[in-house]
Amino acid sequence: MKMVVCGCWRRCVVMSLRLLFLLPVGLPVRSQGESQSDNKQMDNITIRQGETLFLSCSQGDFVTHTAWLNRSSILYAGEDKWSMDPRVSLVTLNQDEFTIKIEDVDLTDEGQYICAVQTSSRPRTTSVHIIVQVPPKIVNLSKDLVVNEGSNVTLMCLANGKPEPAIGWRMLSPSDDSLSSDSEVLEIPFISRYRAGVYECTASNDIAVDTQTVELTVNYPPSVSDGRDVGVTLGQRGVLQCEADAVPEADFEWYRDDRRIFNGFDGIEIEDAGAFSKLTFFNVSEADYGNYTCVVINKLGSANTSIILYEIIEPTSSTLLQGPGAVQDGNSGTSTVFTPTCLLLVVLLQLLLKF
Repeated sequence: MKMVVCGCWRRCVVMSLRLLFLLPVGLPVRSQGESQSDNKQMDNITIRQGETLFLSCSQGDFVTHTAWLNRSSILYAGEDKWSMDPRVSLVTLNQDEFTIKIEDVDLTDEGQYICAVQTSSRPRTTSVHIIVQVPPKIVNLSKDLVVNEGSNVTLMCLANGKPEPAIGWRMLSPSDDSLSSDSEVLEIPFISRYRAGVYECTASNDIAVDTQTVELTVNYPPSVSDGRDVGVTLGQRGVLQCEADAVPEADFEWYRDDRRIFNGFDGIEIEDAGAFSKLTFFNVSEADYGNYTCVVINKLGSANTSIILYEIIEPTSSTLLQGPGAVQDGNSGTSTVFTPTCLLLVVLLQLLLKF
């Protein structure tokens, strides 16, 4: 069959019918002003992408030829399949009904379809317009971002679909309803560390919803919590702790005066775990008491805090015996303690001296 290039769609249909039914060349093409009694227009059919479309028309008596056409292409002529598309198949063909189906409908299947019936006297057509709805699909999304605090950030989200999807942004984790957008673009000027997290783009239409996320990491220089001084008894175990807040995570360094302390130095253990660092003395000596500095560093800056390790003196047995009855020797500075037994002996001695 030769391909016929036509400038008018209606003339293309008539030419296809003539070739199919071997109609006389003089068959007229009706204008809009002529009778439409033999040309029926059905209501539009709306179908979702991926579903199966059924096209059906009535036959009637004295039918000699019948066909289903998509635009100017013949899909089926009676029982003969003309379409090369494997998704198209015949469902029913009898005196009352002519039905075909198209599986896994796609956007390219949208358009006008015609059921053409040739009777013994004249042709009759039934046309229907197919509208294919497509669920939204996000096709272009900003990649995960790593920015420095104070930067201006723009997140973009583009989506396809039919009807055209509505697009919106929101801060998903941690949740923040104040940071959102009802457009394809989300602008975050002069971003702070508190705006770091997961952002969600949503594309929605009457068919479905598509969502994707972007993770936004905000780098900032370290800050360190105020050091807490620690008192330890001589010979006991002592632990100095340092806590930092930074992205990326900070590295820890410990110093005594201007000398850096390394793990294992003089029996000292340094243990770093994420935002925390511990400096442990397993047997505190006199030389260990003093001022220590914890320094935290990342690529954006540094911070430090000082921690004092001081001595706690345990009470001795003599100080434990001291109480309200203790008498202080003004010369020597020592205390004399009179117990009840000593007082009794003094009283007895005075009684004997009277006799």
